[in-house]
Amino acid sequence: MKKRKKVFTAFLAGLLAFCLTAFSGCSELVDGILSSFDKTEESTEVPEDGEENDSETPPPDIQTENLSIHFLEVGNKYTGDCTLVKVGNTEVLIDAGSRQGSAATIVPYVQRYCTDGILEYVIATHAHQDHIAGFVGTKAAKGVFESFECQTIIDFPMTNAQTKIYQSYLELREQEVASGAKRYSALECYQETGEAKRSYTLAEGITMNILYTPFYEQQTSDENEYSVCMLLSQGDDHYLFTGDLEGEGEELLVEYNDLPKCRLFKGGHHGSPTSNTESLLSVIQPEIVCVCCCCGSDEYTDNIANMFPSQAFVDRVAKYTDKIYVTTIVSDNEQGFTSMNGNIVVSSNGKTLTVVCSVNDLKFKDTDWFKANRVWPENGVNSDNENAETENVP
Repeated sequence: MKKRKKVFTAFLAGLLAFCLTAFSGCSELVDGILSSFDKTEESTEVPEDGEENDSETPPPDIQTENLSIHFLEVGNKYTGDCTLVKVGNTEVLIDAGSRQGSAATIVPYVQRYCTDGILEYVIATHAHQDHIAGFVGTKAAKGVFESFECQTIIDFPMTNAQTKIYQSYLELREQEVASGAKRYSALECYQETGEAKRSYTLAEGITMNILYTPFYEQQTSDENEYSVCMLLSQGDDHYLFTGDLEGEGEELLVEYNDLPKCRLFKGGHHGSPTSNTESLLSVIQPEIVCVCCCCGSDEYTDNIANMFPSQAFVDRVAKYTDKIYVTTIVSDNEQGFTSMNGNIVVSSNGKTLTVVCSVNDLKFKDTDWFKANRVWPENGVNSDNENAETENVP
């Protein structure tokens, strides 16, 4: 039908052109008619795929390598941090808590994703046991340093630690360096001393950026304040990791760095009441918050309100998001713990952020433990995030 229309149009155009030659006085009329045929043809023709032409269609989003951030359970009833970042064939491991025996849980999990046995980057945020013990491991379960080739190790510039686990960490770290690993302090990275870098490119459009805090070079009695802080950026999406940084450290982090809004924030200091302060949250305005802890444990306090994740943490974070996920919870079973969300994996293809939990996809505020022990504030967010999808996997 369309082909016939074109033939008919051509015939009329030829006929009118003949009329133009024969009757020059009608030229203006003929030009108008011919012009109308041209416009009609443009407006009615549709591309073969059936989609309408749209000259104002925006260019496609910039594509980046797929990114996944794994918040790991640590295999016991104690609170500890361990986070795996995977971008293509590049892996970054941040901390390895909470006890030396955690290596039996951490190492096999990481090996599932780090199939070549090489961790391109390892970050140890500070010298507390619940962040470095799994680097050491046990005789029965080799730690991270003995299980993987660690190419670049970034750790805390300062510490007051004199513990046995810290000394073991140093010994094994130096063995890695002797085997070819490069080791830099976070201060050396920020100052770009020697070959150290402030920003490391993990893949096209994805960078790992070491942030600055004065506690990299200023002594404090609070070991948590020495924490290495890192901002992972994927185009315009940002993910923040602050170790166990406390309130003063968070204020200084904001003061000394131009922090963006963050789609993901690893809950500071396991959801402690002394971290996750408004000075930081008001700047980063997190969309998703993941907490590595054994929820409800009395390991550090008998005060139920201050047990991780604390009520103060909930009160502050709730203003920005209800997408809060927690790895582990205390239990009255023989082991003393069980999974809450389990291993939490946040993934992005550069467009969509997806949360996948190994056990269940319940937000913290919807769990039975929360309903019995916490209160969601009246000003708290209570809506699903349109930019994030959650799903449950076996």
